Amino acid sequence: MCEAHAFICRNEQEEKLLESVDIVEIEVDDVKLINIFGEQKAIRARLKRYDNTQRKILFEEL
Repeated sequence: MCEAHAFICRNEQEEKLLESVDIVEIEVDDVKLINIFGEQKAIRARLKRYDNTQRKILFEEL
């Protein structure tokens, strides 16, 4: 499995949003995350960094 975990940076801290993210849909300032179990989260953020070696997607809160 190569799914990544999604985090958001809030107040200089990283908070886990969703594990095993399979789909990331970005539309201007809105991001929709869907994991392998069908769980979904929608956030107002922008992509800050994706690190495949750590299986980590980091977003910055808007």
